[in-house]
Amino acid sequence: MPRLAHPFSVLSPLRRRQSAVAACLALALAVAAPHARADDFIVYSPHVVATQSEIELRGYHYDDLRADYRGSSAAELSLAHTFNSWWKAELYVARYLKAPGEGEHLLGYELENTFQLTPAGEYWADFGFLAAYEHNTRPGEPDAAEFGPLIEKTAGRFTHTVNLIWEKQVGPGAAGKYEFRYSYQGTYTVSSAFRPGIEAYGRPADDAYQAGPMVAGDWRIPNTTSEIEYRVGVVFGLNASAPRRTLLAQVEYEFF
Repeated sequence: MPRLAHPFSVLSPLRRRQSAVAACLALALAVAAPHARADDFIVYSPHVVATQSEIELRGYHYDDLRADYRGSSAAELSLAHTFNSWWKAELYVARYLKAPGEGEHLLGYELENTFQLTPAGEYWADFGFLAAYEHNTRPGEPDAAEFGPLIEKTAGRFTHTVNLIWEKQVGPGAAGKYEFRYSYQGTYTVSSAFRPGIEAYGRPADDAYQAGPMVAGDWRIPNTTSEIEYRVGVVFGLNASAPRRTLLAQVEYEFF
């Protein structure tokens, strides 16, 4: 009687090919996975202060030893001016990114506009709108447009701020879909210089959700109309696809 081949001996080459294909797909997804930028970890206020100018530096650093996140960081330097009671324009003159396994590089420039839509405290919440355009200088990287509402509610010493932002790539090589992200900040005002609270961020396109403690505040520089604002915090990954810990920092000099 002829000897029959074991079923697993027939399937094993197919399974090996399937495993190899799966491994290649996983590697491709890991390489192509989008990385957060510094403006993914910020909660914008809908309020603007007429005639005020700003110099701002902010960024993040991933504290995560996994290969997809290890060593990743980003920072942005911007200059801003509020032209009237409802419009602030901000130019990001340097946008820096260090992705895992890559060197440090500049991303390009960004023009960002904040529009205050309602007077502070006149309605159940204060509303604003963000509109920005990013120009990428890296070869093959498309530009992008961002927009979305900014909502803030203050009740006593508590302030809650929510941003709902959509992004659309534009230009050669642009993806055809919109990407959405949201951010939340809740603070309790102990004093102007000390406002502890929490922040939360969601990026569905990356399947990344994070939340954690923060503290913010501002100091008036004596004998001037200028002040310095700060914000530091750490957000923790709420799911496996998010960085385990992300350190956040922001400092801003405001003057008239």
